[in-house]
Amino acid sequence: MEAAINMALLTLLAVVTSAIAVQRSLVSVVILGAIYSFLMASVMVVLDAVDVALTEASVGAGISTVLLLAALHLTNTREYAPRRKSIAPLVLTLVVGAVLVWGSLALPPFGAADTPIHSYVAPRYIESITETGVPNMVTGVLADYRSFDTLGETTVVMIAGIGVMLLLNGKGRRVGPGSNPNPTNTDVVLAVGTRLIVPFIFLFALYVQFHGEYGPGGGFQAGVIAAGAVILVAIAFGRRAARLIAPRPLIERLVPLGVLVFAGTGIISLFYGENFLNYRVLADDALSARHLGIFLVEAGVLITVFGAMTALFYAFVERER
Repeated sequence: MEAAINMALLTLLAVVTSAIAVQRSLVSVVILGAIYSFLMASVMVVLDAVDVALTEASVGAGISTVLLLAALHLTNTREYAPRRKSIAPLVLTLVVGAVLVWGSLALPPFGAADTPIHSYVAPRYIESITETGVPNMVTGVLADYRSFDTLGETTVVMIAGIGVMLLLNGKGRRVGPGSNPNPTNTDVVLAVGTRLIVPFIFLFALYVQFHGEYGPGGGFQAGVIAAGAVILVAIAFGRRAARLIAPRPLIERLVPLGVLVFAGTGIISLFYGENFLNYRVLADDALSARHLGIFLVEAGVLITVFGAMTALFYAFVERER
C-alpha cells in the first residue's frame, strides 16, 4: 500500500514538474509550485519525516506562494518567449538526470537495516533522547548537537530578509499603509472566516513552538505559521489592519533580535567558562539546562523567522510597480 501511494505521488510530481516547464504564465508557475510542495509534503509524511513535511507545507506551499505572488505584483506576470530555441537545457537536464540515476545504483537497498546510517548514526541519535531529555530527536539534534548549524541557518534568514528589505526600500516610491485601508468590498465569507480562523492559527503556532520537543514542530515552522496569520489579515482587511497586529517598525526589529537571542544563549556559556552554546551552565541540573537552552534558541528562531517573513511581505506589497 505504501509503495502504491509513493508511486502515485511521484507520478503526480512528474506531471506537475512537466506542467511547470511548459508554462508561460508566471502566476500559473507559482500555483503549480505550491501544488508541487504539497505533494512533496505528502511524500515526506509517507516516509515518516513529519518535521520535514510540516516545514515543506508551511514554507513551500504556504508563505512562499504568497511572497512569490507579491513579487509578481512588481513585475510582469508572463514569461517572454525566447528569441532562439535551444536544446542545450534539455540535454543538460537529461545528462544530469542520467548521472544521478547511475549514482543511485550504488546505494544500498531502500530500508536495509545493515547500512552505515542505521548501524552507527541512527543509534547515536536514539541515545540522544536520554542525554537531552527531548523525546523528539529532530528537535534535540537541531537545537542541541547541531546548534551551530541552526544558528547559521537563522542568520541566513536574517541576512536574506534584511537584504531584500534594503533592496526594495531603495529607489522607487513606496505605498504607505494608508493607501490600502480596510477595504469595503471584502467578501463576507472571507472576512468572517478570517476573523474566526486567525486566533486559532496563532494558537496553533504557539502549539507548534512549545510542542516541538515532543512532536513535529519548532521555531521555524511556528514562525512561518504566525507570519501566515498576519498575511491572511492583510489579504482580507488590508495592510492597515495587519499593521495593528504587527507594526512594521516592530517587525523589522524582530529580524535581528531572534539571532541575538540565539547567539546570546551561547555567549552566556562563554561567560561561565564553557564552550559556545553549551547549555549545561544554564541550570544546576543537566537535563533542565538543556531544556532551557533548547527553549531559548527555538524562541530565537521563532522571532527571526516570524519577523523576516512578515517584513518581506510588507516590503513587497508596499512598493509600487
